[in-house]
Amino acid sequence: MTSNSKVAIVTGAGTGIGKAATLALLKAGYRVVLAGRRPAPLDEVLALGAAPDRSLAVVTDVADSDSVKALFDAAVQRFGRVDVLFNNAGVGAPAIPLEDLTLAQWKNVVDINLTGMFLCIQQAFRVMKAQVPQGGRIINNGSISATTPRPNSSPYTATKHAVQGLTKSASLDGRNYNIAVGQIDVGNAGTEMAQRMATGILQPNGDTMVEPLMDVNIVGQSVLYMANLPLEANVMFHTVMATRMPFAGRG
Repeated sequence: MTSNSKVAIVTGAGTGIGKAATLALLKAGYRVVLAGRRPAPLDEVLALGAAPDRSLAVVTDVADSDSVKALFDAAVQRFGRVDVLFNNAGVGAPAIPLEDLTLAQWKNVVDINLTGMFLCIQQAFRVMKAQVPQGGRIINNGSISATTPRPNSSPYTATKHAVQGLTKSASLDGRNYNIAVGQIDVGNAGTEMAQRMATGILQPNGDTMVEPLMDVNIVGQSVLYMANLPLEANVMFHTVMATRMPFAGRG
């Protein structure tokens, strides 16, 4: 199959990294199903993509198994198959001391970032195993927090560590069905979620520091690169980050 015939699902497609990835995939000729909880941002991305014959928006709650199944059913009904899942939807909790977090705040992050990612992988496996030709690619959005946390980020960091394990496990489970599973870990992309870094964010030593950001469209191109690989090859973990951000070593 050529890239122009491939079908991709992008969760969290209405804003930030999901939006950038969606637009990059559409520009490359993919047929793209946009998933998100709010219809208005999805419609805005559809308009920017300017490819009504190759795009479809489906309002989806990734933490709800029936909603996720409906998403994949809609993709197959419209385009016949699913070749790529960019498993991107995610949220954080308030950056407050962990002892002040409520159980509801914890569960919201776990339900979306971890359970939601599992549910999307599960449906992708079911579709990709059954379709002809068999197989496909799943790209999980991890985060640099998958290996290196920030202060006051317990729910987000815990789920992103778990996503790393889910990526490895799903990669093993997909081998027999020509399903390649990898992960992209992003650091300091210029999204709505990251804007607080541009005004000053808490550091492990207690200082507040402005951190460099990179253009979010660079992340979109990274997702496109991973999506375009033939299924005989897999990028297991791909890190793309603002060059000058504090991360390696002590910063």
